Amino acid sequence: MYDHYYYNKNTDNNGNQEVHKNDCSYLPDLQNRKYIGYENSCHSAIQRAKDDTGETNFDGCYHCCYACHKG
Repeated sequence: MYDHYYYNKNTDNNGNQEVHKNDCSYLPDLQNRKYIGYENSCHSAIQRAKDDTGETNFDGCYHCCYACHKG
């Protein structure tokens, strides 16, 4: 199932930028999030964010992207 994904521009306590689906109750405020795109999974959303930014510090949100959550 395809969803719109975003990542938090700010890093968490582990230095990661959390990836969220558009309907997540923990989605960052508008000024603190960056749109990744319309993807079929958190795995493809994280890969797209890595490809687009050149960064590797992305982690799935525990609540909406648990399959990609590293901790």
